[in-house]
Amino acid sequence: MTQPTFFVEEDKILSSLFEAGLENLHLFKPGSSPMYSERLLTLLPDEYRRRITVHDNYYLKEEYKLRGIHIDDETTPVPDGYRGHISRSCSHLDQLKEAKRHADYVLLKYIFDSQTEPNCKATFTIDELKEASRHGLIDRHVYALGGMNLDTIKAVRDLGFGGIVISGDLWNRFNIHQQLEYQALIDHFCKISKAIG
Repeated sequence: MTQPTFFVEEDKILSSLFEAGLENLHLFKPGSSPMYSERLLTLLPDEYRRRITVHDNYYLKEEYKLRGIHIDDETTPVPDGYRGHISRSCSHLDQLKEAKRHADYVLLKYIFDSQTEPNCKATFTIDELKEASRHGLIDRHVYALGGMNLDTIKAVRDLGFGGIVISGDLWNRFNIHQQLEYQALIDHFCKISKAIG
């Protein structure tokens, strides 16, 4: 998932992440003008745009031939006439089954305490997650969001999640206001990819 704000080296870093094997990028820029998202998307090659899921300004999906759209909750209806890839966020296990019916995959949040938003604490206990996994609620269509890092990947894999969302663990390694060199961020992404398998 992207940083919520735009910054100067962003297109270069995103291109490098795609080159390093990033499969799906969530373009998450809450409250920003769509003009900035458009500018960022024009700086990325077509082949990378096809791997981007947009969180708002859904018209960008068709205009830039993006992978799909993301709806930030369990119940908001799909935009009228939309046909294509859909993902959703979910923060309640009792709504996960329904959310999965209306999405290609669901981001279940918050599995662990967020590394970027101090007020976003783990929503579930490990026992609740194990129980959800035993009942087939957690499967390859559910991705873990919140506190994902090298130390938590194994636990998430053991629970049967289909993927993870990396945000804070990656972006906390690069100061968007002071740094231009981002190789440490790319190297860390490669470690995460290897740990995921």
